[in-house]
Amino acid sequence: MPRDYKRDYQLQKKRGEHERRMERQRARRAMDAKGIDRTGKDVSHKKALARGGKNSDGYRLEDPSKNRARGGAMSKPPKKKRT
Repeated sequence: MPRDYKRDYQLQKKRGEHERRMERQRARRAMDAKGIDRTGKDVSHKKALARGGKNSDGYRLEDPSKNRARGGAMSKPPKKKRT
């Protein structure tokens, strides 16, 4: 069954992912416009976009291992098992 890209895009907009993706893209393009070499680095936002940050809060180049969350930016700690 072929993928419904139009539906995927609408769901992405509804969840608010589209705006965050555009903020990330604007930050990357701003660095490129300044002539900064981003090879092997991530553009990191000082306040995570997933937590309500914007480009106006600031962004910087950072090592990918430091920028990427383990288990997802909004992940919850594991639940304790009952004994």
